[in-house]
Amino acid sequence: MIAVSGRENTAMTQTLLILGGTTEAGELARLVTSAHGEVLRVITSLAGRVETTGVRGIGIPGEVRIGGFGGPQGLGDYLQQQEVDWLIDATHPFAATISRNARLACKTQNVERIVLDRLPWRKQPGDQWVELPDMTAVAESLPWVERRVFLTLGAGGLEAFARQRPPGQPKSWFLVRLVSRPEGGLPLGTEGKDYEVVMKCGPFSLDEERALIKRYRINVLVAKMSGGTATEAKIIAAREARIPVLFLSRPAPEPGPRLERIEDILAWLYMRVKQLDETAAGRR
Repeated sequence: MIAVSGRENTAMTQTLLILGGTTEAGELARLVTSAHGEVLRVITSLAGRVETTGVRGIGIPGEVRIGGFGGPQGLGDYLQQQEVDWLIDATHPFAATISRNARLACKTQNVERIVLDRLPWRKQPGDQWVELPDMTAVAESLPWVERRVFLTLGAGGLEAFARQRPPGQPKSWFLVRLVSRPEGGLPLGTEGKDYEVVMKCGPFSLDEERALIKRYRINVLVAKMSGGTATEAKIIAAREARIPVLFLSRPAPEPGPRLERIEDILAWLYMRVKQLDETAAGRR
């Protein structure tokens, strides 16, 4: 674990842990710190490799923690050690493991938890969408003709696309966008011939996505049904280019309370801080 910014303030009476890594989580940290910074200790936790996640942690107010917790037990220990009062799960909709660990840890430690449930994208006129349940289904749904495929799924599970064509059939060419390159390369054939990797951390502008699709002559986009505005530009660019989009469906959400808007999360937190302030005032 590495603290990127901020320090503990033992004078704070309540502690909030934000499980982050998303644009919404950073915005939450800024808004919460602005509204309650004098009475609330705010910790934002980012999972991932330091060389990529550390950069994203710069500028987030409050304390920033980078690294895993070691499962639900480790997260539960952290909640206890840091005396966390509330946990906001503002992770990516596909971050199923940490969301599950958060639910279990909060239950064990009796910490109140709320999930920021980012709305999925909604189909617009001109969209050519197919939503599929897993990587294998997505790979098998690529049209059986030679294609130039823009993969924006991350590095995990790409073996499914290596198996998409039997011997003798035309192969797709892949443009793979990644934040960090996995050790050992990608299981997509020979780099430069069968695929190319673009190393870049988003969010990306609409002009950038348009240029990428045009430059690489992309004719199908493969993406996660992430929702939100931070990564929507590629969806708009695909619509404008009139190319199909194959979506990987979201995993089933963890049970528990969830809200869809940052404003609703802020109102939820405000009521809890207010209740504690009123309780403390009544004791004086």
